[in-house]
Amino acid sequence: MKKKVLFSFMLLFSLMIILTGCYGKDEANETEGEKASDPNSSTTEQVLNLSASGDLTTMSSLGSLDALAVTAMNSVYEGLYRIGPENEAVPGIAESHEISKDGKTYTFKLRKDAVWSNDAPVTAHDFIYAWSKAINPETQAVYSYLMLDIKNAVKIQDKNDTLYGKIDQLGIKAVDDYTLEIELERPIPYFLSLTTYAPFFPQNEEFTEAQGDQYALETDKMIYNGPFILESWKQGQGWKFKKNEKYWDKDTVKLTTINQKIVKDTATAMNLYEANEIDTATLSSEFVDQYKDSPEFSTFLKPNTYFLRINHENKYLSNQNIRKAIDMGWDKEAMANVIMKNGSIAAYFLVPEGLSSGPDGKDFRDGNGDMNKTDISKAQEYWAKGLKELGTDKVTLEILSYDTAQAKSAVEYIKNQLEKNLEGIKLTINMQPNKQKLALEAKVDFDLDYGGWGPDYQDPMTYIELFETGAPYNQSNYSNSSVDKLIKEARVTVDSKKRWEILQQAEKLMLDDVAFAPTYQVGISRLTKPYVKNLYEHPFSADMSYKWAYIEK
Repeated sequence: MKKKVLFSFMLLFSLMIILTGCYGKDEANETEGEKASDPNSSTTEQVLNLSASGDLTTMSSLGSLDALAVTAMNSVYEGLYRIGPENEAVPGIAESHEISKDGKTYTFKLRKDAVWSNDAPVTAHDFIYAWSKAINPETQAVYSYLMLDIKNAVKIQDKNDTLYGKIDQLGIKAVDDYTLEIELERPIPYFLSLTTYAPFFPQNEEFTEAQGDQYALETDKMIYNGPFILESWKQGQGWKFKKNEKYWDKDTVKLTTINQKIVKDTATAMNLYEANEIDTATLSSEFVDQYKDSPEFSTFLKPNTYFLRINHENKYLSNQNIRKAIDMGWDKEAMANVIMKNGSIAAYFLVPEGLSSGPDGKDFRDGNGDMNKTDISKAQEYWAKGLKELGTDKVTLEILSYDTAQAKSAVEYIKNQLEKNLEGIKLTINMQPNKQKLALEAKVDFDLDYGGWGPDYQDPMTYIELFETGAPYNQSNYSNSSVDKLIKEARVTVDSKKRWEILQQAEKLMLDDVAFAPTYQVGISRLTKPYVKNLYEHPFSADMSYKWAYIEK
């Protein structure tokens, strides 16, 4: 009996210890969990792991920009304003701004606590230095055309004007170190959104000049005024951002590290995602069905248009009937729904759906609708007519493309469709890494070029002006005096309704002339780990912002 009582007591005592230990452990874990869910907690590892389809082409805000470079620059640099969580322009280096009654003068008040990563203050002079360099004919930036609405900018770049090269006549001035005044030639409804874009970022003159032609080529040849710094950049492998502890709004920034790994193949990216080595993965068509029911899956339509650029100096492609046949001679719906299968839609237009609304509140697409819809029979008629005009029965062309798996599927589909539907056409494919492809595009060293465009600012003009004669990103030798006239007219038209109508006329004229062959409007299907919070996607300027992102586990 004593043994039984003693045993029972010992058993009860043991259970109490076990239960106490269990409850104590659960309480500790709950506390750890609470700490881990708090992005400010020291126990939360604030590291975001991402993949990229290609390398950075440049880190100079006045360089030749692509989407990857702009997103990277948006992370380490900051302009007067930056694109915010709701895709609006929110204060950056500027605390506030005022607009004159006539809409032509902007006065920005700069914050006095903003510094570069080398402790130099960010001042109005940094903006004047960078913008002047962009406009100056001797140092002209590729994207300087976005600044041509600043007073005297066009004249300063015009060799036949008395103001040619007189950069001191540009309509920007420092009222004092922290007040920047900008005069425009005319009111620009989207000007504030322009200031969020990389070409409008400041540069510190003393540091930049000291680096000479090595500026922004390596991490030690850059200084930063944005949420992060570029800690490492290994060509062909990837790059790493670290939190900028000298950023004026550092308390908002929760991430300490962002690792960006170059992964060109979707299957490899999916393996990395499943292994928890990357936190987001963009899906190509073959993976959509597999993951579409996952709670980590999302899809959305971006205001980005993909198209075939056409080299208008090619002896075959200079023929309008040949161009029409190539544009209308393949199934774009199947391209979007079967090949892409990621939320993309067939494009029969240049300006994408959802970019911006007109003065009547309607989307730009409501005006022109779809143009040059797929019609194989009609395309074959155009093709036969074009061949007859050229005096040939065979046409051989090369398509330039990215070297990614999804691009390969897309261009192979286009090739097969056109070779099936247009008798006598022979297409070859030239797949190139992003950097090399951009170089070939700049030289218009292609026949057809599979590529696309994302908006620099929230207005149809960001697309329409692409195909103006001599425009930096025309990249197709396209020239149409009627289109040019409409673009110039839209630039000086103050009446918003009339301006909208002019832009729609310009788009329609370009489609009638087949300045390019649209393919699809970009849809994105993506997996994102549930612990990644506030990773914001944008329809213009940078594709994505990391400033507000954090990890919650």
